[in-house]
Amino acid sequence: MFALLSILGIVLGGGLVAVACVVLKHRVFPPKPDEEPREALAEYISMMVGVIYALVLGLALVSVWDTHSSAEAHVQSEAGALHQVYLLADALPPAAEQQARAAAVSYAHQVTSDEWSEMTRREPLGPSGWQLLNRLRDTYETAQPTGAAQQNAGQEAMAQLSVLDEARRGREADAQSRLSSVLWAGLLIGGVLTVGFMFLFGVQRRTSHLVMVMGLTGFIVFLIVLIHQLDMPFGGALGVDAEAFTRYFPGSSG
Repeated sequence: MFALLSILGIVLGGGLVAVACVVLKHRVFPPKPDEEPREALAEYISMMVGVIYALVLGLALVSVWDTHSSAEAHVQSEAGALHQVYLLADALPPAAEQQARAAAVSYAHQVTSDEWSEMTRREPLGPSGWQLLNRLRDTYETAQPTGAAQQNAGQEAMAQLSVLDEARRGREADAQSRLSSVLWAGLLIGGVLTVGFMFLFGVQRRTSHLVMVMGLTGFIVFLIVLIHQLDMPFGGALGVDAEAFTRYFPGSSG
């Protein structure tokens, strides 16, 4: 929040400096009759503001969409690897099989019941999930294979656990990721300027002017709301849900 206020203060300070320069210019060098009309200058400035704002919107959308796609991919990869580890427990001795499957189910329940709400609030994940993952890994490492099938299953399970570990770290990083304060400042300031210029220097026909301003304002607000929703990869209306885990482990939903 402090960073955003600092950015807004810098922008406001720059605008005040520009205003002071314009006032000084008009006092020292009054405009001549043959200078460029004000309407042409206003049209040029509004066009530049619109183009720059479109670039800021595009950059923000790409940023939040990449984070959202990354979160979805990490969840799918983690749930798939956990399911494979659960299935590979068939090749373990009976006692180790029961321990591995119980740890896998507990891990899925921990993710869906506790960690999902923490990610929605952008809180760091607690140690419980890592402890369950370590318990699952220890079960496969300490199991004594009695044949080639069990040995191969153990090696494949360890490979899947590495995938699960990496995907979990990625999911945790995605939950902490958020759009830069600089981009949020650009979105808000640019939106106000774009609509403001169109409102002040619009077309002459009142009905057309009102329709254009209303349409542009609604579209900008829609994009900002969309960016805000995508900026919460595990929350909001567009957030990634835990369906990937509950599909493999139906009883794990909290």
